[in-house]
Amino acid sequence: MSPRKLIGARDPFGFRPLCIGKRNNTYFLASESCALDAVDAEFVRDVLPGEIVTIDKNGIHSNTSMCQLKKAPCIFEYIYFARPDSVIDNVSVYNSRIMAGKILAENHPVEADIVIGVPDSGTVAAMGYALGSGIPFGVGFIKNSYIGFFNT
Repeated sequence: MSPRKLIGARDPFGFRPLCIGKRNNTYFLASESCALDAVDAEFVRDVLPGEIVTIDKNGIHSNTSMCQLKKAPCIFEYIYFARPDSVIDNVSVYNSRIMAGKILAENHPVEADIVIGVPDSGTVAAMGYALGSGIPFGVGFIKNSYIGFFNT
């Protein structure tokens, strides 16, 4: 990043996400689409695996010479790392977690009274498990976001 240009590159396998957003005449690069919402930017597109984008006063310039057919995104982006309100490579993180829970319920059914997720990333998958199994979903753990860490 400099006063004249912004350069972003995504690894050739697309292991980590990268997307482009825009608000008025300002462009943004972010690892998650939900970050664009925080600055009221609109989602433009995902950066392709292997793509290098340069953004300057003339707009977006793309170099796809490092792009390849084989992609290997990190599954933990969808399961754990990314916020559920993100969309990565046109895939909703929320929906992928719901589907993961449903598939888990189909492949590993259990007899239980209630399904409880562990905040934050496990909650949506637990909802999917509840949907797929017919077992009621409940809240058993609440993350306290008001407790901070203090250095003494």
